[in-house]
Amino acid sequence: MSEKSTQHTRGIASRADAEAFLAANPSIAFIDILYNPMSGPPRGKRIRAHELLTVYGHGRYLPGSITVVDITGADCEATGLVWEDGDADRLAKPAPNTLVKAPWLGDDVAQCVLSLYELDGRASDLDPRHVLQRVLDRFAADGLTPDVACELEFYLCDQRFGGEAPTLPASPISGHVPVGNEVYGLRELDDHMPYLRDLYAAAEIQGLPIEAAISEFAPGQLEIGLEHRADALRVADEAMMFKRLVKGCAVKHGMDATFMAKPFEGRAGNGQHLHVSVLDREGRNIFGAEDPEGTPELRHAIAGMQHLLPAGMAIFAPNQNSYRRFVGNSYAPVAATWGVNNRTVGLRVTAGPAASRHVEHRVSGADANPYLALATMLAGVHYGLTNKLDPGRAIQGDGYSQADKAPVDLPKNWFAAVDSFAASDVLKDYLGARFQAMYAIVKRTEQDRYFAHIPLADYDWCFRNA
Repeated sequence: MSEKSTQHTRGIASRADAEAFLAANPSIAFIDILYNPMSGPPRGKRIRAHELLTVYGHGRYLPGSITVVDITGADCEATGLVWEDGDADRLAKPAPNTLVKAPWLGDDVAQCVLSLYELDGRASDLDPRHVLQRVLDRFAADGLTPDVACELEFYLCDQRFGGEAPTLPASPISGHVPVGNEVYGLRELDDHMPYLRDLYAAAEIQGLPIEAAISEFAPGQLEIGLEHRADALRVADEAMMFKRLVKGCAVKHGMDATFMAKPFEGRAGNGQHLHVSVLDREGRNIFGAEDPEGTPELRHAIAGMQHLLPAGMAIFAPNQNSYRRFVGNSYAPVAATWGVNNRTVGLRVTAGPAASRHVEHRVSGADANPYLALATMLAGVHYGLTNKLDPGRAIQGDGYSQADKAPVDLPKNWFAAVDSFAASDVLKDYLGARFQAMYAIVKRTEQDRYFAHIPLADYDWCFRNA
């Protein structure tokens, strides 16, 4: 991956940015201010246009508990950031280059992304944006810059589904309901062209560099990638904004879009494929080589990613449903293996010219927080480079049948993953001790709440037979 020019997103946007935006867009009446907590979906407020300059001048107070809510938005009292802390405010401030129109909500709505700060001005160590920046600072200290990209898979579904699972929508053009995989099918794209046309138009308005749309490995499943950048924080912002855009446009067209890791039994899950190379001070790709296996630095990076995969699974697969995605022969990886031009492994060195040599990290689900997924992947890259680790031999052929050759075993379930995460000294070093502790508390709270429910399958299996 070669270096690309980009506007860097470290720091805080200025009041002048908001003044210029409002002057250029006098019709704006509402602005959604978005904060992305560690559990996933963005949360925030819808403010009036006259409030925006205060947000961009001073900031906006948000309760500190917002960063440790569970995936449903419920407080996690065990973090100590609810009652013991008095649910005290922190100050949210706007991230640069994120104030854009939200056209699927109407011509009078915009949005911006927030970062959280302590009242003394320190960056919150629980804010996923700052966690990612903490990892990027390690690269910068070594004169290196990650160049990353994110590809996201999702399903289009009926907006109101009944029964035990969502259903796929009929095409508004042909009336066809997809039944076959039709991977890379063009007719499947044709069937939802009104939606895709609106999606690409809105992405253009928001400055999101989305690329080709692909009909993926299951009926109703699409994949759209975002352009790579030598600015991982911007890539994470764009991935979060893109997910919101995908969902918003789907609702406008009478559908729902889901990034759930495994929404359908017997069908492919939704991945979040992360691409990475590393640039030196002169902007040269240190992974680039005519050898398809790349440079020694590329192999060190792969080994570091392998080393951190077991502890990182709590980030890459953050929900109980996430582990249903890891099924053999489904294009979802099941082991910490690596190979060249091979989609059956967890870490794939892609085909292409030497200057673009990079790794596709295929483990993360589309349900993972993009800031934290990138931070954890990059922690592995940096750890491998720093310690000059060796990944062993590349897998040739079917990686599923050679999963036992992986140097480490991946946790097979949510509980084991969170335990591995909580015990990792390496992730404590890279992501921060307080973040590690709080993330584990949030996930264990989610586990208790999730397993307090009795799923329908329990009745199917046990009601008569127990």
